[in-house]
Amino acid sequence: MMIPSIDLQGGRTVQLVGGRDLALAAGDPAPWARRFGRVGEIAVIDLDAALGEGGNADLIAGLLDLAPCRVGGGIRSADMARRWLDLGAARVIIGTAADPALLRQLPPERVIVALDARDKDVVVEGWTKRTGRRVADRMAELAGLAGGFLVTSVEREGRMVGADLEWAASLQKAAGGARLTFAGGVSNSDEIAALDDLGIDVQVGMALYTGAFTLAEGFLAPLRARDPRGPWPTVVCDEAGSALGLVWSTLESVTQALDTGRGVYHSRRRGLWVKGQESGNTQELLAMDLDCDRDALRVRVRQRGDGFCHTGSWTCWGPGTGLQALERTVHARLQDAPAGSYTRRLFEDGDLLTAKLKEEAAELAAAREPAHAAAEAADLIYFTQVALARAGASWADVAGVLDGRARQVTRRPGDAKPEGWQP
Repeated sequence: MMIPSIDLQGGRTVQLVGGRDLALAAGDPAPWARRFGRVGEIAVIDLDAALGEGGNADLIAGLLDLAPCRVGGGIRSADMARRWLDLGAARVIIGTAADPALLRQLPPERVIVALDARDKDVVVEGWTKRTGRRVADRMAELAGLAGGFLVTSVEREGRMVGADLEWAASLQKAAGGARLTFAGGVSNSDEIAALDDLGIDVQVGMALYTGAFTLAEGFLAPLRARDPRGPWPTVVCDEAGSALGLVWSTLESVTQALDTGRGVYHSRRRGLWVKGQESGNTQELLAMDLDCDRDALRVRVRQRGDGFCHTGSWTCWGPGTGLQALERTVHARLQDAPAGSYTRRLFEDGDLLTAKLKEEAAELAAAREPAHAAAEAADLIYFTQVALARAGASWADVAGVLDGRARQVTRRPGDAKPEGWQP
């Protein structure tokens, strides 16, 4: 798959040739991160920190809220790596400092080791100093200590002269069980497809910023390699990953979806189809990804209005179930229920809601049998849903907090607060 890259220097997005010469400045990285993040992880590289000339840490911290980011540049200690992981980085990219002693202090699945190479030899100190060591040998030394390797061909970097596919294929074998990401020289989306077919991810910068190919073309390259015409089957899911329906996508529809941030698909009867343009049941595009066999798409959206299906149902298989169905029911009751309904009463009477939350939490804590625990948990979840609605939060917000906590590597002790503690 493609990993779009955002390189930062002096607080702005840049692209350099050979790691030295400024080729273009692309301004504020936030819009790029928001757009690139729709197709998966992005690489955010702090060039200033890598060169020891300051850094862009505050700027990068803001990008972590916009997209799943691999953060690299100037990470020279385990403490610094853990700080980025605790802040929400999907992974950290560690270069020169990646020695076994440091890597053993970090979860390997969250670490990518960057190996920059000139003429297939590892180079360090801003790509200026040759080490005389082959990239494949360095991979062997660090085997099992990192979940991935990022190999950059320095002499091709930023020049769009074509990726060295043969060398990349040899490095894939050397990487063993680690995932290989290759960078340097990519000039067209066919190279992304070829490398993806080998199980290699491709980090892309200059080609995207200069328009050599579009974000949609790069993202869809593995699909297009197998079926160049499309349309491709597309599973549309809500924020929780529950399926709303099956539709079709083409290069045109995916391009417009990524450009506008909306749910846009291909109708075999009408052509380009912007969801909700006529019904008002619009979608905000959150993310897209490809399935494991590279023959179908999944689109994750924030569905608005009455639902996805043309029948008026929330999904093409009925009204939906679970927490999201409860959320919609509570919101509907708050809007439509007459004064005096229980949900509205809870919403308006904070003391009652607080008392019920405490009561149901205590009953769940005391439950021992499976059925009893499930029933008490259901009661507590109902009152929790009312509390969320009153605060203007959603289950998607809760899931985001949980996902963020799961990415943290520093753990709190989790001791109970003293009795009588007040928030």
